[in-house]
Amino acid sequence: MGKIKDYLKDWNWFERIWLLTFTIVNIYLFFAWQDTIVGLTASITGMICVVLTAKAKISSFYFGFVNILTYSYVAYQSSYYGDVMLNMLYFLPMTFVGIYFWKKNQKLGKTGEVKVRSLDWRKRFLWFSLSIVALVLYGGILTLIKGTLPFVDSATTVFSVIATIMLNKRLTEQWFYWILVDILSIVMWVYIFFTQGSDISILVMWSAFLVNAVYGLYNWKKMEKKQNGK
Repeated sequence: MGKIKDYLKDWNWFERIWLLTFTIVNIYLFFAWQDTIVGLTASITGMICVVLTAKAKISSFYFGFVNILTYSYVAYQSSYYGDVMLNMLYFLPMTFVGIYFWKKNQKLGKTGEVKVRSLDWRKRFLWFSLSIVALVLYGGILTLIKGTLPFVDSATTVFSVIATIMLNKRLTEQWFYWILVDILSIVMWVYIFFTQGSDISILVMWSAFLVNAVYGLYNWKKMEKKQNGK
């Protein structure tokens, strides 16, 4: 119990209430809609992962590992093949890459957060232009294999790839991409919910991710200023 208290010592009330609220909502909906255990596990581990990422904690990757495996299964069942390929062929190996680079750039002290930084405007424009070109090309591939909502699926995939690279590089700009990913993912899973009446836990997870991404952007900007002595 003492270890848990120490771990939560630098958590503010927003972070604690945010995680507790969405966890309770998720468990309630799990029973109310008779959702799957896999979906519930994906949702809860995903929420813990993103709130730890917003806090720049390396432990986020360990919860993310479980989320990748469980979410991929749910996405496969719903024919979101872009999401499946993204998670298993990209997120999974990048988890270990992220752990390596974050450990190398971890701040000393009890909080254990990593050093964060930002891009200049020229590099921001180049990254975004590249993502739009990739989105169109990959959307065409998903259309050929008859994926569900191919261009929305493509957008979440491409933006997630860019955001993950930025995550591993400890760049604050990642949060703009995660916000886009979360909004589009909510659209995808709302479609599944209304057409199939399933996976409510995954829909809640992405809604929680969106709230967290906005908070993550705020918190990383604040950490960056503090670390740079501003």
